[in-house]
Amino acid sequence: MDNKYLRLPRLRRVYVWELPVRFYHWLNAVVILALIATGFYINNPLALMSQKEATQVYTMGWVRYVHFAAAYLFFFNFLFRIYWGFVGNKYANWKQFIPTSKRFFTEMWNVFKIDILMLKKDGKEQHHISIGHNAMAGFIYFLTFIAFAVQCLTGFGLYADMGGWWFPRMFAWVPSMFGGDMLTRTIHHWTMWFFILFAVVHVYLVFYHDYVEGRGEISSMGGGWKFIEEEVFEEKKYHTPNPRKKH
Repeated sequence: MDNKYLRLPRLRRVYVWELPVRFYHWLNAVVILALIATGFYINNPLALMSQKEATQVYTMGWVRYVHFAAAYLFFFNFLFRIYWGFVGNKYANWKQFIPTSKRFFTEMWNVFKIDILMLKKDGKEQHHISIGHNAMAGFIYFLTFIAFAVQCLTGFGLYADMGGWWFPRMFAWVPSMFGGDMLTRTIHHWTMWFFILFAVVHVYLVFYHDYVEGRGEISSMGGGWKFIEEEVFEEKKYHTPNPRKKH
């Protein structure tokens, strides 16, 4: 048998996702799940079956409390991610998300052809190799960040009239900007469905790339490290960042 079929690729271990990014990611996942679950209940609550439930259980009160607490975590976690986009490593930088160059758009188109259209070259499957986010994923995350901002504005805008703290009252102007409470609530609700769709596609693509590429896509969000073929690493002229230094 030809030796080339027995030779294993040399892999380089690359530190990609810093601890603050991983913490943001998992906290965001938990609070979004809490917001979706409680949001559905608030929108369509279960009927109270007895006077005892109405006076003692206080179900809606606890659901609203969890929803508002998760909303605060979501908001300040989002602010932290905006900050880390300026001070984090190159894989967390805003340049990975905002299309500002021809190269960015070219890479988006290549990823679209490979991952969405599943086009082949010379009858063989193609793979787009990236260490951090590829351009398509980065741009979709950028749109998601915009959706985060819309959800925060509409959510706190709806809460402003009933909030006893000065913070939610800062958003009292939002409903009038969106044309009233009814339309603001509708936007808030449909943005939630965007998050649900995004989560389904996100989980599918993570498992897909982890299976197809075998570079530690899933485990990287736990430990921060990915693996890349040495020759590919050198070809793309990446440099392994030091996790203990700012880069």
